[in-house]
Amino acid sequence: MKREVLSMSDESLRENQVSSELIFDGKILHLYHDQVSLPNGEGAFRELVRHVGAVCVLPITDDGCAVMERQYRYPVDRVLLEIPAGKLDSKAEDHEAAARRELEEETGYRAETLIPLGVFYPACAYSDETIWMYLAKGLTRGERHLDEDEFLDVELIPLKELVRAVMAGEVPDAKTQIAILKAAVHEGVLAATD
Repeated sequence: MKREVLSMSDESLRENQVSSELIFDGKILHLYHDQVSLPNGEGAFRELVRHVGAVCVLPITDDGCAVMERQYRYPVDRVLLEIPAGKLDSKAEDHEAAARRELEEETGYRAETLIPLGVFYPACAYSDETIWMYLAKGLTRGERHLDEDEFLDVELIPLKELVRAVMAGEVPDAKTQIAILKAAVHEGVLAATD
């Protein structure tokens, strides 16, 4: 099937900021109320959450198991199965260095190799948060260094089993779903289609 583009350019879709008001300035999130000019010249308001960004990493052992975490997430009041992840210390922080830091802090593992799996926006309708995703290989186990307010369990699960769990709707976390499926294609567990 041939791809068809119905618009002349991306520029014809762009909204332009007219004004911006900081509503809440938190430790992690910053909420803005912006006025924008729409492509048709009309005005509108946007509620926008600004975030420094984050990294996530799917560590795979030599025998094909993923190093996974179970942790309680207050906003959804559930314990979730996730991959190691964390926010950047600043927008200028090196993404690979941040991924290595989070991997070691949360799981105790160090990676010989980090393979970029891409970037995604977890909530682009209302947030500028960007998450950089990595696959970690050549793992060496060490000591965890959890933050005082961090409580999580680590477990090893075969990548093939995780693909099944994602497809069965048993892994509701978006970053974890994306990383598992991308890593499964990269590792030959799941075939990519043309």
